This record gives sequence, structure tokens and C-alpha cells, in this order.
Amino acid sequence: MTNRVWRVVIVDDEPLARQTLRLLLTRETDFVLAGESTHAKSAIEAIGTVRPDVVFLDVHMPKLDGFAVVPHLDPASPPLLVFVTAFERHALQAFEAQAFDYLLKPFTDERFADVARRLRGRLREREQARTSLPLARTLLVRDGTRTIVVPQDDIVWIEAEDYCARIHLRDRTVLVRESLRSLVDELSGAGFVRVHRSAVARLSAIRTMEPLRSGDQRLTLTNGTQLRVSRTYRTALVKALSGGG
Repeated sequence: MTNRVWRVVIVDDEPLARQTLRLLLTRETDFVLAGESTHAKSAIEAIGTVRPDVVFLDVHMPKLDGFAVVPHLDPASPPLLVFVTAFERHALQAFEAQAFDYLLKPFTDERFADVARRLRGRLREREQARTSLPLARTLLVRDGTRTIVVPQDDIVWIEAEDYCARIHLRDRTVLVRESLRSLVDELSGAGFVRVHRSAVARLSAIRTMEPLRSGDQRLTLTNGTQLRVSRTYRTALVKALSGGG
């Protein structure tokens, strides 16, 4: 099978930052630089013309910031967005904008290579989805003598309930006779994160995170559920949201 070459656009007002990304991209033979922009307005035009697979998007730029680009992306086939910034405080806003990853300047060559590896994997999944029916990822859970097949993509969050776990799907809940810990182990690497000793949430289902007076945080999920994030798990959650988990 012929290797696919993925088109990339770099958007950053700093020449040195663009040069760094350009150099690192040359080491990834299946990514090709298809355009560069120094501000949001020209980025919108370039992305519309080039239709890239990936956009490395700076946050702080003159007049309009990088987030101003997001509403202009093609909703039917948007590029994967990697926000690049020196400010950690923009991480949550970036993931609310459906960012694929978040590169915090200064980043290492190894960190960039990891982003490129994961981009490659996601792009191949997209390509497979366009050409064939992808294999659905499932979670096999026990309920007495029965085995229940749960589509992972339908899981929003999971909570511990006595010696069982209640799995909250998009359209229903399932109570299973398995511990939350065992389900966390099975879902390792599948985009879920522990937010409390009795709750696990899907990263992509997190819409907002706000502080509480107690020092904890409160999450709001896509289905309206609100979960408390204990201080014990906050650091790991922020790391996962920023692409470091």
C-alpha cells in the first residue's frame, strides 16, 4: 500500500517558532508543509485553499488569536488542530475547541515526535473510516453469568456503586458487577481519566472545568452531568487534557 502524505499548515507570528516547526516536520517523511501564515486572517484563507490534514496553530497573534480560526473550519472535514503556545492557561479552552493536542512552548524534539506519531495514527483511522467500516472498540463486562458488550465510543462516564460500577452511555446506563478499578485498567489508553475515587470520565466528553471554593474542580460533561474533581486527581486530569497523559 502506498504511504499517504499528510498536508500541514503552520500558523504562528514568530519566525523562529515557524522555523522550529518546519525543521521538525522535515524529520517526519509522511508530513508535508503545505502552507504558512503569520496571523489568523491569512490562516483562514490558507486553510480554506489548502484544506490541510493538520494545523499547528499559535494562540497569541496580532489582532485575532488562534481561537478565531476555529469557527471557520469545515465542520464536515476539519483538520486536526494542535495549539502551540507558551501559556498553559489556554489548555482547557483549546480542548473545548476540539483540539487534538496542545504543545506548550518550549517543547522538546521528543514531545513533537510523540505528537506526530499520534497524529499519524488518528489520520490513518480517519482514512480507514472513509474507505471501510471501522472495527468498533468494545468493552466486555460481566453481569452475573452474562457478558455484556459495551461500545467504548458510547461511554460518557462511569461511577462506582457499592461493589459494582454504573456505566453511563449516551442513551442509557448499565450496572455491571465489576470494580471501577478493573474498568479503568481495561480502558487504559482509550481516552478516559479518573476524576474522583468513585468516577471516571471520557476526556472528549468534558466541556467545562471550573474551580470550587473547597479547592476542588467541577466538570460539566456533554450530557449535562456535573462531576467533582478531587484535588488528588486534578493534576493528572489537567495533564491528560493538555496531551501529556
